[in-house]
Amino acid sequence: MRHAKKKTGKLNMKSGHRESVFANLLSDLIKNGRVKTTEVRAKQLVRLADKVMTLAKENSLHSRRLAVSRIKDKAAVAKLFSEVVKQYEQRKGGYARVIRTTYRRGDAAPMAIAEFVEFQVVEDSKETKSQKSKPEKKIKKKEEKKKSDKK
Repeated sequence: MRHAKKKTGKLNMKSGHRESVFANLLSDLIKNGRVKTTEVRAKQLVRLADKVMTLAKENSLHSRRLAVSRIKDKAAVAKLFSEVVKQYEQRKGGYARVIRTTYRRGDAAPMAIAEFVEFQVVEDSKETKSQKSKPEKKIKKKEEKKKSDKK
């Protein structure tokens, strides 16, 4: 029988450590939109993210306090209740997903990305080496060396 069988894994951590690890992962997920972690942690993180998002949709003082007790980062809770929840007003569940990636070098742990479903990646325009401008200090130093060599 499955009486009192926990649905969450212990992940080889004590309960306080596990709670703080997931609070930090959850706050990073809310702030950044995606988090790269191990597959087992990502699966658990998605479950927690869905529960906290449901709290945010209620938008009451009680639900905000419950979210703070789980996330422990007031800035992340403020962003969740003000910005993130607006994207998911029409959605009834499944706010986050797990995308499997490669295995980690060193211990070959399966890695995954936990992200919000409607998260868009904003790509930065990367400059190539030829496009980067050289700092002025280095140019001035080179000119001074040339002048001193000529003397």
